[in-house]
Amino acid sequence: MTTGQPAGPETPVSKNDRREAAREKAKQLRTAQRRKELRNRFLIQGGIIVAVLAVVAIVAVVVVSSIRPASNGPANMASDGIVIGQGLSAVPTEALAAGSDPVPTAEDPAVAQIRVYQDYLCPYCGDFERANGEQMESLIESGAATVEIHPIAILTGRSAGTQYSLRSANAAACVADSAPDSFWAFNSALFADQPAEGTAGLSDEQLIDMADTAGAGGVADCITDQDFSGFIQSATDRAKEGPLPGSKVTNVEGTPTILVNGRQYSGSLTDTEEFRAFVLQASSETYSTSTPTPTPTPTDTAPANG
Repeated sequence: MTTGQPAGPETPVSKNDRREAAREKAKQLRTAQRRKELRNRFLIQGGIIVAVLAVVAIVAVVVVSSIRPASNGPANMASDGIVIGQGLSAVPTEALAAGSDPVPTAEDPAVAQIRVYQDYLCPYCGDFERANGEQMESLIESGAATVEIHPIAILTGRSAGTQYSLRSANAAACVADSAPDSFWAFNSALFADQPAEGTAGLSDEQLIDMADTAGAGGVADCITDQDFSGFIQSATDRAKEGPLPGSKVTNVEGTPTILVNGRQYSGSLTDTEEFRAFVLQASSETYSTSTPTPTPTPTDTAPANG
């Protein structure tokens, strides 16, 4: 029984057929290559567009950030700083109106006027506060000195993206505005629990708890909403651009910048005795140059005996 027909001879492929097959294959390869090139071009163009959009977004953020709407400053910081006097009480001042220039604190040769420009993330500011905080407090309580604290934010970009310098300075402004007599305690607490530069710093919740402990309740919304962040940024710009009122110091180049009766302290930040000596010297020199020399009282000349 047969199961099928035997296979016949294969039909020979002509030269034209082979040429046509080669052409078709080449056409398919060209089409595939063209599609690949179009796909790569699309991806490249798409990547360029994405990159351009990213640059535009970054520029927009920078422009928007640089154009800050003017806002009122906190009460008790008309000079961009808060003055702490006897009883660790703040010297009251009106809030600085939006767009207004700060009002420098009036000079008083009868006391040492200590002025400190500081950043709450600055480790050197922490060193100075921890070494001299109690000494300055004693000078305040005795009536020998006032301390004017200027919270500024020059290290905002060095806290792992949380803007701790700005947030903590804003918190200090919130306390100055709502509970000024608690400012000294809050300021000291910020340095006692100071985070390291480069870390995220304290959270808003921790700042609120710290303010509560210092006696400044009711500032939670001000801290979380950053009510005075625009003011702090403007005050920082003013300090960096200068001039610093009542002194020959052109501007703040770094923190802490410490002035006593207008003279800049350049000694050790941790040497308590050196700073105390500078305060006494600066205040005595100011007093001696501001106190008029008394005019001698004329005396009658007795007539000569004749």
